[in-house]
Amino acid sequence: MIVSKLHILAKPVDMSNGFKDFFDTIGLTGGGLVTKGIAAVIAVIAVRMLLQLSADPQGALRKGAMAIGTLFVAVVLALYGDTLFSTVTDAKG
Repeated sequence: MIVSKLHILAKPVDMSNGFKDFFDTIGLTGGGLVTKGIAAVIAVIAVRMLLQLSADPQGALRKGAMAIGTLFVAVVLALYGDTLFSTVTDAKG
C-alpha cells in the first residue's frame, strides 16, 4: 500500500528545556510523577497481598480487608496525591 500524502500525526513540540518541557506536555510536575510512582508501587503491593491469602477463613478475611484498604489508599494517592502534597510543599512560613 502506497501512501500518497504525508500525514502529520502531531504538531512539533520544542523540548529544548529537557524534563520540564516533557512533564509540561504530559500534564505532570516532577512531584506529581513521583506521587503516581509511589501510588503504583503501593497498588502492586496490595495486589500481591490479595494473591497471597491464606486458607484460613478468618485470616483470609483479615488479610483481604487489609489488602483492599491498601489498594484504596493507592487509588486515592494516585487521584489526589499531587493536590494533597502541594499544600505541604507550597507552605509559606
